[in-house]
Amino acid sequence: MAYFARLAGRAVAGAGVLALSPVLGLAALAGMAMVGAEPAAFAVTGLAAFASVFFLGLLLCVPRPRAAWGRWLRAALILGVETVVVWHVSVATLRPPAAPAPLAPVAGQREWRLPTGSELAYVRLAPKHVTRPDPVIFLHGGPGVADLAASAAFFRKLTADGYQVYVYDQLGAGRSARLPDPRGYGLTRDVADLEAIREAVGARRLNLIAQDYGARLASAYLTAHPDRVARAVLASPAWEERKRRPGGTVEEAAVFARDGTPDPRLLAVSTLLRVEPLAAHAFAGDRELDGYLGLVRRGAAHPCPAAATGGTGGYVGLAAPSAPGAQRPSLTEVTAPVLIVKAACDEQSWASATEYRRALPSSTFAYLGGGTYRGEEYLGLLRAFLAGREMRAYEGDAPPADYRGPR
Repeated sequence: MAYFARLAGRAVAGAGVLALSPVLGLAALAGMAMVGAEPAAFAVTGLAAFASVFFLGLLLCVPRPRAAWGRWLRAALILGVETVVVWHVSVATLRPPAAPAPLAPVAGQREWRLPTGSELAYVRLAPKHVTRPDPVIFLHGGPGVADLAASAAFFRKLTADGYQVYVYDQLGAGRSARLPDPRGYGLTRDVADLEAIREAVGARRLNLIAQDYGARLASAYLTAHPDRVARAVLASPAWEERKRRPGGTVEEAAVFARDGTPDPRLLAVSTLLRVEPLAAHAFAGDRELDGYLGLVRRGAAHPCPAAATGGTGGYVGLAAPSAPGAQRPSLTEVTAPVLIVKAACDEQSWASATEYRRALPSSTFAYLGGGTYRGEEYLGLLRAFLAGREMRAYEGDAPPADYRGPR
C-alpha cells in the first residue's frame, strides 16, 4: 500500500510540474523580453525553460524501475515523449503562419495624413449638391473590425439627402496604417484622430453614426468635444471595458488555435503584449495578427450570420480601450440629440444599450425588429433622425420576445 501511495504522490507531483512547464516557459520568455533581448533570444530561452521543466515532470511521472532493462525502457520513453512534445511546441512557436495578402484599395479610396501622425484610409461620398452643412462620419466597430467597401456602399445612400459622407478605417485597422508600438493604440488616439478629421474636412460640427466599438469612440468624442457634434447614432453599442464576444473576450480567443487547443505562438504573443508590447510586435508582425484575428472573428459563434469584414486589425483589436463608464458623469451633460439602436440580431448585449440609455437620459432608443444594420429599415431610421423628424421609440427596459442577441 505504501508503495502505491508513493507512486500516486509522484504522479500527482509530476502532473503538477508538467502543468507548470508552459507557465514557467512563458515567464522566462517574458523576463528575457523585458531586459531587451532580441526575439530569437527570448523565444529560445522560453522554449529551453519549458523543455527543462517538462523533462523534470516526466521524470516524476514515470517511476524508476529496479531492473536495468526497465531503466533503459524508461529513459527511451521519457526522451521520446520529450522530443515529440518539445519539437511540436518549438515549431508552433517559432514558425509564423502564412500572412494574408495586403488588402487591395477600394473604389474612391484616399488617405488622410493627420497632425496626430495617423495615416487613415477613407472614402468620401458626395452628393451632386451639398445641402446639409454637417457631414456624416461613420465609426466602425471592433476595435479593429473594418469594412471600407461595404460601409461605403451602404452609407452612400445618405448622399441622396444632401449629406457629405465619410467612411474611414480607424488607425490599426483595415487599410489604414499600423503603429510600430502597440501601446500607441487606444481610445485617446482615436478621439484625437476624429477631431483631426473634423478639421481636415472643414466642418464645424459632425453627424456621427457609430457601431459597436464605434459607440465608445463617439461617446468619448461627445464628452471631449460636445459642441462639435450635431447628432449621434449609437448602433449595437459596446459598453464593457473589455469588449465581450460570443465565446469570450477577444483576448481569450486570441490564444487558441482553430481547433480550440492553446496555440504556443499566440500564447507567447499574448504574454509579451502584457509585459513588453514592442517585443510582441517584433516577434509577430501586423499582418500575422491581422490574419489570425480575422479567423477568430469568422470562426466564433454568432447569434446571427456575421457580416464579412474588409480587414481586421490584430494589435489594435488586442488593445483594451477604456470604457465609457468612466465618462458617465460627462455623458449626462450631453445636449446633442443621440439615437441608440438595437436590432433583433445583435452581437452586443442588451445590457450595453441599457447602460447608454442611463448615461444619456435625453437619448432616444429605437429597436429594429426585423432589420439589420445594413437594411432599409435602418436606413429609414437614420434619415428620419438626421433630419430631426419624429420616430417611434422603444420604451421598454427588457428586450422584446424576438430579440436574439446576448442579454
